[in-house]
Amino acid sequence: MTSNIEQRYRFSEAPIWNIQRQYYEEQGTKAWNNNQVPQYITSNPMIAAAYAEVIFGFLQDRANKETGSEPVVIVELGAGAGRFAYHLLYELCRLRDYAGISLPPFRYVMTDLALKNILAWKEHPALQPFIAEGLLDFARYDAVHDTVLNLVVSGTTISERDLKQPLIIIANYFFDSIPQELIYVGDGKIYEADVCIHGLEHLESLKPSESLERINLRYEHRRAPEYEQETYPYRDVISTYQEHLEDSHILFPAAGLTCLERLNLLSQAGFLLISADKGDHLLDQWKFAEPPELILHGSFSLTANYHAIQYFFEQRGAMALFPPHHYKNINVGCILHLDKPMEYVNSRLAYRRCIERFGPDDFFNMKVWIDRHVESMGMQELLSFWRLGGYDAEFFIQSLKQISSLLPDVDDDEKKDLLRGIQQMWSSYYVMEQRYDLALDAGLILFEMGMYEHSKRYLEISVQQNLDEVVSTVYYCLAICCFELEIEEDAWTYVRKLLEVEPDHEEALALISQLDRNI
Repeated sequence: MTSNIEQRYRFSEAPIWNIQRQYYEEQGTKAWNNNQVPQYITSNPMIAAAYAEVIFGFLQDRANKETGSEPVVIVELGAGAGRFAYHLLYELCRLRDYAGISLPPFRYVMTDLALKNILAWKEHPALQPFIAEGLLDFARYDAVHDTVLNLVVSGTTISERDLKQPLIIIANYFFDSIPQELIYVGDGKIYEADVCIHGLEHLESLKPSESLERINLRYEHRRAPEYEQETYPYRDVISTYQEHLEDSHILFPAAGLTCLERLNLLSQAGFLLISADKGDHLLDQWKFAEPPELILHGSFSLTANYHAIQYFFEQRGAMALFPPHHYKNINVGCILHLDKPMEYVNSRLAYRRCIERFGPDDFFNMKVWIDRHVESMGMQELLSFWRLGGYDAEFFIQSLKQISSLLPDVDDDEKKDLLRGIQQMWSSYYVMEQRYDLALDAGLILFEMGMYEHSKRYLEISVQQNLDEVVSTVYYCLAICCFELEIEEDAWTYVRKLLEVEPDHEEALALISQLDRNI
């Protein structure tokens, strides 16, 4: 039942934000199981590769400035499950190695509020090579309060003006999930849109996700002349809203702007922000905006106000890069808060190539359509989209049934391309909290193609990862692989294991019978 008791709060101080924090701190990386909190759109290999291109261009620009051997620090805010960071580092290292040119060294710092996430990253097998190379570190970071970065691996602290190189800040699905102010513009005046909340009683016994489902929001306006005072730090942005908007509710990112200003203090040379979110940078999109609704997905999210971030830093000499067209699912922008940002030619060209002309939003729009039409796609179409997406495991898993159905008609070149795609996919696969047996699916597809040596490799990986849950089909396929490869001792070992799992397996019994006759 819904309670009749109502409590009123300033929007940024409402209890929903504490519930949000509690959710992520309790769940850790489990928050992304079953895509409960959306992660694919900002964690797939394609978006990571686009960011890697921009960062690689930035490293080239810094090399051209002859800044010496000082490292460039890349800080990801709210790194979540860690998949995006892995894919970005994987691709950035490939670009570095492929180019073979002199670049400043770099160090990636994954941050989050939830300590559970940091502990999980530190032990994740896929991240160990980057840790060992000195490329990756971690820090617990509260974006609303913290002023320094305490690094877990190196044990060092990054404080004000410690960095001689500009700081690179990555913020995906970040500004929409931290406290925001909610203001209302009417008759040229600024009001706070306070939130009145029903349903706060008896929430102590509920999980955070259940609490959010119980809460009902209602808004009331209250005159807030403090926003109109010259002393308000973001007065320039507010003036723009007073001048151009009417009857509009504005989610104002005061906490996000303050966070960026604090991070800016860590460097002597400014920052490059790369950010993706549901968020508008065009002022027109805020005209006559209705009060926000919480989008629930275990936690909740709102809309990020990229216009305010862009306007504030542009007034201080920064350059903002956003697509000239409207976004559908995710908006990806860059803020170059740097001395002479026009001189960062490689960074800007990379943004134009990899985000503006065809970027993560375009890719995701296509994937939404393809998700509904996979069963009608041919092998070349599947291979082409798989390549476009950076040989993403999720698309391979989703396409398995269709790939298998097409195998009888594929030619040798397509089989080789499938093999190469599987190898590329496996080399960049990041295991999430909710595990999936990708090795099994890869091994079975290769088995169907008659690529027994490669199939054996992946099927044996599957067996090692699932010793207590091996299905009989795996042992049978491994036995056949070994027979075909003339490794008969191993083949009979797998036949015996198959019969232990399924004593009545007809094919295995037939093989044993044939062996007896030959003897």
